[in-house]
Amino acid sequence: MLFPEEVRFGLAGLATFGGMHVEGVLRNRHHFRAGRGQIRLQRLRLGDPAGERRRGLRIAGAELGLQGIEFYGDGIEQYRSNPMELQKLMDAAGITFIGASNGEKGQSTNFIDVDQIPKTMADHIAFCRDFLQPLGCDHWKINMGARPPGGPSDEQLKRLANTLNELGAKTIAMGVRLAPHPHIWGPLEREQDMRRVMELTDPKYVWLTADTGHLVLGGGDPAQIISDYFPRVAEIHLKDTYARYRGNKQTPTQEEHAKASVYHNLGGGGVDFVAVFDVLRKKHFKGWAIFDVDGPRKGDDGYDAIGGNRELAVDDYLSHNINYLRNVLGVKLPPHST
Repeated sequence: MLFPEEVRFGLAGLATFGGMHVEGVLRNRHHFRAGRGQIRLQRLRLGDPAGERRRGLRIAGAELGLQGIEFYGDGIEQYRSNPMELQKLMDAAGITFIGASNGEKGQSTNFIDVDQIPKTMADHIAFCRDFLQPLGCDHWKINMGARPPGGPSDEQLKRLANTLNELGAKTIAMGVRLAPHPHIWGPLEREQDMRRVMELTDPKYVWLTADTGHLVLGGGDPAQIISDYFPRVAEIHLKDTYARYRGNKQTPTQEEHAKASVYHNLGGGGVDFVAVFDVLRKKHFKGWAIFDVDGPRKGDDGYDAIGGNRELAVDDYLSHNINYLRNVLGVKLPPHST
C-alpha cells in the first residue's frame, strides 16, 4: 500500500543550508569538506550567486523527489534578518520551507539551568516571531542542549518541562507548535526522560518530534512511542541505527560515535520501519516525515566496500535511502526527474 498523500516527505538540512542531502546530486558542481560526520557544501554561502542556491533547491526536489526542507540552525544565518529572501528562493525552486531547528548563532538552548532559562525563552520567542512566523512555519523542531552529567534529575526534568510549557504557550499564539526532539546526549536521551517530560507538559502547548533513530538509541521502540503520543506527534525524523542497539540499556557514547558513526542507512536493522509506517498509515498521520541521514564517513558500514570514495559514497547513500523509502516501504514520493 502506498503512503497516504497527506503525508509529505522532506530533507533535514541543506548544505549551509545544512547537511549532506543535496551535495550528492551537486557533487560535480561544488567542492566538499568533511565536518561533524557530514559533508558540507562550500559554495552555498553569503555572496554566492542566488542562482546557485536556487539550482541546489530545485535539484533537491526534482532529483530526490522530496518536497520540503527543514534547515539546521546554522543553515539560515544569512537570511535571519530577511526571511522573505529565503522564501523567494524556496518559491522559485518549488520547495516548501518546513522550518529551521534552533541553535542559531547566539541563541541559548539551555532549558534546565535557572540562570540560562530567561535568555533561552527570550531568544526562542524572538526567533519564532521574527523568522519562523513570517515564513508560515506551523511547527518547530527544537533540541534542548547538553545532557546534565549523570543524567537529568526529576527536578531538572520538571524545570525543562515548565520551560517548554511557557515557551509553547508563546509559540502557539503565533501559530507555531513547539515540538522538542529527544536526542542522544541531550536531556531527553533515554525513553524514561522523554516520557516523563511528555507527562509533565501540556498537550495544548508542547508536541513531539519523533526521531526514529534517536528513540532506538535511547532504548525506546519508535513505533510504540509514536503510537502512544500520536496526537502530539508534530513531525517524524526517519533515521536508522544498527540492530545491536535495539533495546539497549545504555546509550552509546560520543566517543564511540567519534570512532564510527552510530547511525546507519535506512534498513540498518535498528529501527523497525515496517512497524513505524504501519502506525503512521493506520492512524493517518498528516504532517512531515523528514529524511534525516548523516553523510558517509570512514568507518561506517559499507563505506570501505565501495573503496572509500567519498563522492561515490554520498551518491550511494542518497540512492540507497531514497530507494528504501520507495521500494521497501512503499512511499509514494513524486517521480524522479530525468
